[in-house]
Amino acid sequence: MKQLARLGLGLTGLLMPGLALAQIGGLNAVTVTTAPDGGQIYSVTLQILIIMTLLTLLPSALIMMTSFTRIIIVLGILRQGLGTTQTPSNQILLGLALFLTLFVMSPIFQEIHDTAIKPYMEEQLGTEEALVKAVKPLRTFMLAQTRESDLALFANIRGIDGFESPDDIPLTLLVPSFVISELKTAFQIGFLILIPFLIIDLVVASVLMSMGMMMLSPLIISLPFKLMLFVLVDGWSLMLGTLARSFYT
Repeated sequence: MKQLARLGLGLTGLLMPGLALAQIGGLNAVTVTTAPDGGQIYSVTLQILIIMTLLTLLPSALIMMTSFTRIIIVLGILRQGLGTTQTPSNQILLGLALFLTLFVMSPIFQEIHDTAIKPYMEEQLGTEEALVKAVKPLRTFMLAQTRESDLALFANIRGIDGFESPDDIPLTLLVPSFVISELKTAFQIGFLILIPFLIIDLVVASVLMSMGMMMLSPLIISLPFKLMLFVLVDGWSLMLGTLARSFYT
């Protein structure tokens, strides 16, 4: 959590290069001035507007540019396979997915802090250069998890034949390709998860039908067996460990 707090403060600092130039008597108007080095300095009011706008986009960035999508979908499919409709609750699944996402993304966040935020706070990098360096680790992570066929799909929609290097792929094309790939991977993992639970449901339903117990719901009988199987194989450790390792292979 300390790394996340430093990351949030650093990203906010990237958007406030002209804060020290604010007048003590009040806020400047919405103006853009040219710095001595040729860059641009935004007034405090404009910076605050930009910050507030970007804060509304942070949840979407967390979902679409990290491992959160794959994790939350797999956990949701797991709950459906177990047959426990509201257990664990949505809040527990979201919290578990969030902290597992922080665990998986912590090396990327640390690299962003070391290469972009820390040099910027020490005034070794300009705003634009720091932003470029901050996006680079996320770009590398997303490219490693994105299928070439998904990239080609959106590139064909744009009318682009190909890219000379991965750095030439714009984020507007990379992010949807990454999300589509994550959805495919999540459903593939979910399919494998559902197979043993489906077998238990089929066995229980067949036994009940052979006994003539048509009115008894097979879900009531199969639920304890599925829970017992999940506990015996140490399902939570196996599931979360597999999910975390899937991003490093």
